[in-house]
Amino acid sequence: MTDNLFTPYALNSTINLNNRILMAPLTRCMADDDLVPTQAMVEYYARRAEAGLIISEAVIIRPDGQGYPNTPGLFSQAQIEGWQKVTTAVHKNGGKIFAQLWHTGRVAHPYFYGNGDDNATVLAPSAIGVEGSVPIMRELTYKTPKAVTIDDINTLITDYGQAATNAIKAGFDGVEIHGANGYLIDQFLHHDSNHRNDEYGGSSENMARFALEVIDAITSRIGNDRTAIRITPGAYFNMAGDSRDRNVFDYFLPELEKRNLAFLHIGIFDDSMEFDYLGGRASSYVRANYNNTLVGVGSYSAETASTAIDANKFDLIAIGRPFIANPDYVSKVRNNEPLVSYSDEMLTSLV
Repeated sequence: MTDNLFTPYALNSTINLNNRILMAPLTRCMADDDLVPTQAMVEYYARRAEAGLIISEAVIIRPDGQGYPNTPGLFSQAQIEGWQKVTTAVHKNGGKIFAQLWHTGRVAHPYFYGNGDDNATVLAPSAIGVEGSVPIMRELTYKTPKAVTIDDINTLITDYGQAATNAIKAGFDGVEIHGANGYLIDQFLHHDSNHRNDEYGGSSENMARFALEVIDAITSRIGNDRTAIRITPGAYFNMAGDSRDRNVFDYFLPELEKRNLAFLHIGIFDDSMEFDYLGGRASSYVRANYNNTLVGVGSYSAETASTAIDANKFDLIAIGRPFIANPDYVSKVRNNEPLVSYSDEMLTSLV
């Protein structure tokens, strides 16, 4: 039985969801060469509007945040207008949609924004590179980043705030800050990537400072009721774990709770993963240390998600790849109809 997935849920006094099934952010690399959403993307999101809430694919806040080909932006007027077509179509079909705001930090690549300068600056908390190359474009190997200055940090915070303003102009119902999965904000929160000894590194309070300042900049512009964040307490993607990370998140989670955000979303590909320094699953650790609305994710089926919600492990479920394979995922689950299985070939087109 999955009846609890179809009960309405109030995020706050501003936003009510028709059901507890969220469409997870799914990078598809289908924007045009100016990083403007296409008509195919309009149709793609509109077909999935039955979700209680769609979280868009990650959207870069400024050019040097790009680490993958053809990922959409929210920093130009053309991009804002392109997203307006998406949000209008989603709303016309009765849905709600948040923009996920993104800067990839040390896994950005100058190929995308350097105007031919392969040595254009890559920004990160510390000058510590990551091994490997850009997915989809394996010939592009990662660069050693520049450690951001305080001026850089202040500009980034301003640009996150402007991207949130742009999202509301584009018709989004709110934003989810991408603070997970080894990207810029997450890089500040983990010892593997943050070796700073100023007010943005060293102590747990300092390491959480950038993330909290980004949140505060955004909520001051669009409200805490329209602001959410995704986090990864357990490092596993483009990041090595460190037992000291637990102390950072022990400090960070109560600070998030004070800010009364729309929701907190765990960023993990498979929630069965366990982390010694978290005492088990990331979702269990977060639930034990955070009392507001929590979104679970990571290889859940409708049935296992329903059971987890009944057990109060989280309040809402974000579904990823099954939504790629099944635009009508919500209807199929509600009517107990068989789902189309996801396959990687589905990533090459928007359906």
